[in-house]
Amino acid sequence: MSAAAAPDLSEFYNQQVQWQPCGEGELAKLQCAAVVVPMNYRKPDAERISVVMSKLPAKDPAKRRGVLLLNPGGPGAEGVSLPLLFEDRPITQSYDLIGFDPRGVGRSTPLRCEVAPSVGTLSSRPSDAEFAVWAAQARAEEEGCERAAGGLRPYINTPNTARDMDVIRGVLGEAKINYLGFSYGTYLGAVYGSLFAKNLDRNVLDSAVHPEWIWREQFRQQAIAIRSNVDEFTAWVGQRDKTYGLGKSAAEVLATSEALAAKLAVTPIEDPTFGRVDRTIYDLILGANARYRPLWDALAELVVTFKAAVESKLAAGSPELIDALKAAKVLYDMAIPPTVDGVFTTVTCEAPWPKDLNTYYSDMRVFREKYPYGFGVLRVAPWNCTFSEFKRPDKLTDLRRTGYPTGLVIQAEADPQTHYDGGPALAAKLNDHLVSVPDDGTHGLYISNACSQAIIDNYLINGVLPGTRVVCPGDPRPNVPADTEATAGRPLGTGESLESTVRDFVAEKKVKTGS
Repeated sequence: MSAAAAPDLSEFYNQQVQWQPCGEGELAKLQCAAVVVPMNYRKPDAERISVVMSKLPAKDPAKRRGVLLLNPGGPGAEGVSLPLLFEDRPITQSYDLIGFDPRGVGRSTPLRCEVAPSVGTLSSRPSDAEFAVWAAQARAEEEGCERAAGGLRPYINTPNTARDMDVIRGVLGEAKINYLGFSYGTYLGAVYGSLFAKNLDRNVLDSAVHPEWIWREQFRQQAIAIRSNVDEFTAWVGQRDKTYGLGKSAAEVLATSEALAAKLAVTPIEDPTFGRVDRTIYDLILGANARYRPLWDALAELVVTFKAAVESKLAAGSPELIDALKAAKVLYDMAIPPTVDGVFTTVTCEAPWPKDLNTYYSDMRVFREKYPYGFGVLRVAPWNCTFSEFKRPDKLTDLRRTGYPTGLVIQAEADPQTHYDGGPALAAKLNDHLVSVPDDGTHGLYISNACSQAIIDNYLINGVLPGTRVVCPGDPRPNVPADTEATAGRPLGTGESLESTVRDFVAEKKVKTGS
């Protein structure tokens, strides 16, 4: 939508909104308001929808330098409560923190999709005969979304969310916004800067989407990054065979793990109270949590315990097995993000997906063997977008940085949600400065990495850029001696329970779980 052809949107930019508390408890700290925006920006006199924003006012008016718009990613994550996550950070002295639920999400006009009935069981390592079940499930999800999505769905995309952000800027009376976006929010920030360059000031893109991987390749690369984390984990465990007894090399540990997975495929570990672990769940837990270096000790002990259980060396109902099942439940929830309504399954269709099912089936044959961990095969199987037919009013935005300040891109080397390559690629695309965190799988570094926090705060508050390429230390690996050290071979199970270890990590790092 070129500037010359743009219709008059002044009534939206100049509207007056009513602020009121966002809710009770912690939410009462925030003020919320609904902003009216066009459903279709090309026809602003037609249907309209609302976008709800929140505000945490700057604590020191004398130091205030504007607003900092926040986006948590997704696509489709709710953002109204996001300012509360940073209420103790120094940025609250200088900025009004502005959260918002993007169009289609949460308190904003929601996009609803029917929940598709389960067509069949989806295994982490499906046979060729099962491929059709994956395709049928994806088709059912797309049909369910189309049945319920009404006229809104074609207008749920990244450019329109960026246009909504600019209306928010106008409603707030700001000449420019500052921006902090995570995950998908990095791509959204880059699109906003490309469409509204003169309206963007300081900007931070944390855990970056690769600008050339929109969207299928982005998900495909997630499984590859997950496998890299599993390889790092098995190498670390292999150096500690005296402690864990799972093998003396990465290859031996992986072989032990694969043998365990094969047994779980035939005979899952089951407890009537504390759950079930089969091969698919085991693959998910191992792959999705090998990213967290501080949890490697607990993850290795989990493998040891499950191995003992399937070998009948650990009785059903034993305290060790119950503890492991409880920990597995927490790890499983860490791997399953909270579900969102139809925005994720719509925004990810804004770029075309292959229609030939053989393209997916070919990848599935490779990934079930080489990349089955975490979400592995799911990342290359047919998605609802394979079958989507709705018209897309916007092409993908040509990303560029012309006319707004140099920003920061922050990226962890082992982040499986946004592959590390996305960080350097987005930084190069926008001529931004890059902060890298090696040997760390954290997604959203401003939330938990002290070095990244200090750099981001100094940039947002004082305008001070770091070097063009900076390295921050990541979370340390567990302090478990390698076999080559004199103190190697400490006994297992002498510390706190596995469940407590995992829950403490979740609390400390503010890791989101699905429960």
